Amino acid sequence: RVEHPAGGYKKLFETVEELSSPVTAHVTGWIPTWLRGSLLRCGPGLFEVGAEPFYHLFDGQALLHKFDFKEGHVTYHRRFVRTDAYVRAMTEKRIVITEFGTYAYPDPCKNIFSRFFSYFKGVEVTDNALVNVYPVGEDYYACTETNFITKINPDTLETIKQVDLCKYVSVNGATAHPHVENDGTVYNIGNCFGKNFALAYNIIRIPPLQADKEDPMNKSEVVVQFPCSDRFKPSYVHSFGLTSNYIVFVETPVKINLLKFLSSWSLWGANYMDCFESNETMGVWLHVAEKKKGRLLNIKYRTSAFNLFHHINTYEDNGFLIVDLCTWKGFEFVYNYLYLANLRANWDQVKRQAEKAPQPEARRYVLPLNIDKADTGKNLVTLPYTTATATLRSDETIWLEPEVIFSGPRHAFEFPQINYKKYGGKPYTYTYGLGLNHFVPDRLCKLNVKTKETWVWQEPDSYPSEPIFVSHPDALEEDDGVVLSIVISPGAGPKPAYLLILNAKDMSEVARAEVEVNIPVTFHGLFKRA
Repeated sequence: RVEHPAGGYKKLFETVEELSSPVTAHVTGWIPTWLRGSLLRCGPGLFEVGAEPFYHLFDGQALLHKFDFKEGHVTYHRRFVRTDAYVRAMTEKRIVITEFGTYAYPDPCKNIFSRFFSYFKGVEVTDNALVNVYPVGEDYYACTETNFITKINPDTLETIKQVDLCKYVSVNGATAHPHVENDGTVYNIGNCFGKNFALAYNIIRIPPLQADKEDPMNKSEVVVQFPCSDRFKPSYVHSFGLTSNYIVFVETPVKINLLKFLSSWSLWGANYMDCFESNETMGVWLHVAEKKKGRLLNIKYRTSAFNLFHHINTYEDNGFLIVDLCTWKGFEFVYNYLYLANLRANWDQVKRQAEKAPQPEARRYVLPLNIDKADTGKNLVTLPYTTATATLRSDETIWLEPEVIFSGPRHAFEFPQINYKKYGGKPYTYTYGLGLNHFVPDRLCKLNVKTKETWVWQEPDSYPSEPIFVSHPDALEEDDGVVLSIVISPGAGPKPAYLLILNAKDMSEVARAEVEVNIPVTFHGLFKRA
């Protein structure tokens, strides 16, 4: 177990300036000649506006990063996304839009009457696109989890326009983890008002770009609606599972109290975090739908409580769905532990906090698709390679117990990535993840989900980001390629950050490209081939 008494991880949560033009990175090792394109990543880059701090990990203003690879040379560029939240904060020199964990106070310049009337405007929802970037047709969007996504130029990192998903489909928001199929079809999930005002979850599909070159967003549609366990309180949903034929939605006990959400925040200084609560009795409900027909399977899968942010992968095998997840045990919301004050604390305090938090575990659940009432009381899982079980109970629910694929005390395998283009939604062997040590990212990990063998890259006082797998153009095997990660190493001399390239086979270093600026935390991103 590695310790971090020097606290170098605090640099992940430090404001930086954007760049006016790309800077050249200093390469050691050899960049593979076939690696041509851009690594695009999102994260917070401005952690306060003047004297007003942001309080939560998901509040800092969105900064878009790009590492470009060409003929063995590497450049680095970054720009703030010109969201409404950012532009208005820069203009008024204060926090104007309430963020995930930071309340924006009303304009001090307004008089009491205009303030009173602004209470009835309702909540101005943030468009701070700090979580991920994804393609739709030929366009690229930076996103958070609200109804606003932001179209960006992947070459210059300039902001093009804000897009409101509500104008296209019936959702209140959408996750930052859409599935993008090889033909360009995009699937996502968001909660919505269903029949008789009951809450529900809609799966939306955005088709690929057609010959008419019309914006595919105009052709978005709802494919299927999942019901909600509580008509007034939707669960927080961060990602979902997709195979050729099925959609898997995991409904966790972390709930959004809509009455709190819709009541006038400004009267009581609330933010998004104040609207979450845990249902301590429901456990976890899993739902499955047929993708092509948009038909809900009437099977009630149940298991004990966990938080879920990231699906690793999902696939079909002989009448079963294999659902691999990065879970956090229990119903308490993990985001309660991600306030910046916690993350910037000294190492001993960081460890103490993490001891109290839900514990991470990568798990495999197996969902039987063909149910026979005659099997009541039996384990329905007949696959030879898993210890996961699914027991049909007399109330016709199916109780699931997982196979643990990775577990270490307060050591999470998180931000999972796979060879998505070839193995997404299909049987697979390898996943790459970011190792969190008491919430501090301090290693990169490759996991064989079949044998549970692991390979680790780790260096002292070095803090990597989500590893992105890039397949070799002539790959024969699943792990033929490289893994890319942005690492900060604040203690080590003049170069505080670098892009790391690892051989995906054994997680050994191939090259690094160092820059002379700090790079704060990034959450998700993609590799765009040239």
